[in-house]
Amino acid sequence: MSEGFHERKRSFYAKRCEFLVVSSLLCVVCAGVVFFLMPSAAADEHSSGPLVLELRLDGVVDPILATYIDEGLADAANRHAALVLITMDTPGGLSSSMQDMIQHILASSVPVAVYVSPTGGRGASAGFYILLSADIAAMAPGTHTGSATPVMAIGGFLPMQIDDAFRKKINADATAFLRSFTERRGRNPALAEKAITEGSAYTEKEALEGKMIDLIVSSPDELVRQLDGRTIKRFDGTEAKLSLKNAARTPFELSARQKFLARIVEPDVFFVLLILGVLGVYTEFTHPGVIAPGVIGGICLILALYAMNFLPINLAGVFLILLALAFFILEAKAPSHGILALGGVVSMFLGAIFLIRSPLTPGGVSFGVALAGTLPFAVLAVVLMRLVLRSRKWKSATGKEELIGAHGVALAQLTAGAEGMVRVHGELWQAESSKPVNQGEAVRVLRVEGLKLYVERAEVAVPAAK
Repeated sequence: MSEGFHERKRSFYAKRCEFLVVSSLLCVVCAGVVFFLMPSAAADEHSSGPLVLELRLDGVVDPILATYIDEGLADAANRHAALVLITMDTPGGLSSSMQDMIQHILASSVPVAVYVSPTGGRGASAGFYILLSADIAAMAPGTHTGSATPVMAIGGFLPMQIDDAFRKKINADATAFLRSFTERRGRNPALAEKAITEGSAYTEKEALEGKMIDLIVSSPDELVRQLDGRTIKRFDGTEAKLSLKNAARTPFELSARQKFLARIVEPDVFFVLLILGVLGVYTEFTHPGVIAPGVIGGICLILALYAMNFLPINLAGVFLILLALAFFILEAKAPSHGILALGGVVSMFLGAIFLIRSPLTPGGVSFGVALAGTLPFAVLAVVLMRLVLRSRKWKSATGKEELIGAHGVALAQLTAGAEGMVRVHGELWQAESSKPVNQGEAVRVLRVEGLKLYVERAEVAVPAAK
């Protein structure tokens, strides 16, 4: 009765802990839903003078930044802002995100100024299109733009080799898209097209002399001052006079949701999520019922897959990481004096370094993060697999199997081939022995059939096959 009570008590606490874990996870999910639905930080609704809403376009052009620009333009229209100022420093990015931004800039009811800044910054590739699509295009001293030739990227291998006919088709589509708004903006489409067909790049002076931008200014304050009282021609052909005297410049920040998503697509964070996801799922498969590692690993793996939509993933890096996992499992099953483990560490480290490579990104996974993620993963993967293999040799602690080899005491003399009573683990059992056993002598359980034990004297060796 005592053992059964303790077993029920342990079961109760186990279920209670499981309930607490599931409840905590549900709370995290609910908080995440609220977090993702939070809007971007809006500008101050009550402004005494003209409002200049400032947006920042830093880093690779991706769907997250496209959503941020779209929300900023919509917010500026709702607040009747006098100007939207987009400060840009980008190496380029996805053409689909670029086109989404340009469509909203062209349709904006509020004039839009794009300013390449700071000194040393660039508006390259997709940034070149965005710069020329604005009502006012400006650059800071020491900046450059251009290099807008479309690049095909599949599986991280850049640039992708394509035939001349296909390349001409892609370039023709890109130049036509560029002409569709540069001509109406009064800019130089012939010179702008060379950034696509020849991959040309331009300094701020070359862009101004080539009539692709309107101003060279050293700061956003100077840009606002020079634009005050200026009459500009909008994309729809109408003219608008900018009144920016004593304008209040208000930043429009990324929302918490957008900051979180932008963080996920960073190479280092993506690699950590991928490693945690694989390790969590691996732990759940090797230790079923633990729950928490599987749930956390699943979430991390899905977030990593989300990031893969926006990052140029090199398939060679993915295969090297999978090969490393195979090496770690083999090291646990067939110890090779560390050779397989060392091979797994080298394979995963190289996989991390090769995982992300693109001219659109400043770099892939850093050496420090690659090393910090590889070594703990190697140790945990080998240890977990060894625990699984060792557990297969453990004797069962429950059920009939637990009685095999257990010792007990004969309560009465056991005649060979006849049934008698023995006490095993404090319980009374019917037992039979192939040889006589005296009362009070120790017995060992050989096998169990139903509610009957087959025993022998404890000093007799157990047969190899029974």
